[in-house]
Amino acid sequence: MAKHLKISGRVQGVGFRYSFAEEAERLGVAGWVRNRRDGSVEAVVDGAQDAIDAMVAWARRGPPSARVTDVQISEVPGSFERFELRPTE
Repeated sequence: MAKHLKISGRVQGVGFRYSFAEEAERLGVAGWVRNRRDGSVEAVVDGAQDAIDAMVAWARRGPPSARVTDVQISEVPGSFERFELRPTE
């Protein structure tokens, strides 16, 4: 089952989405990532459990200029064929 992540902290304007997408591609994870109007970043990751775990661990750190304060995780139904950057919601 795919995981939904809501990542809070200083995560916008620091390349978080692009770095997240690069990491997802590297790990072979499908899903999507986007900025939210409240300043958080939202993502869904789908793939092998070890790859999902690696993405969650990466999301807790983010790229060097990010300062992650919280990652909320929930399960969501569905499967994805590729990874995409989505527009801000």
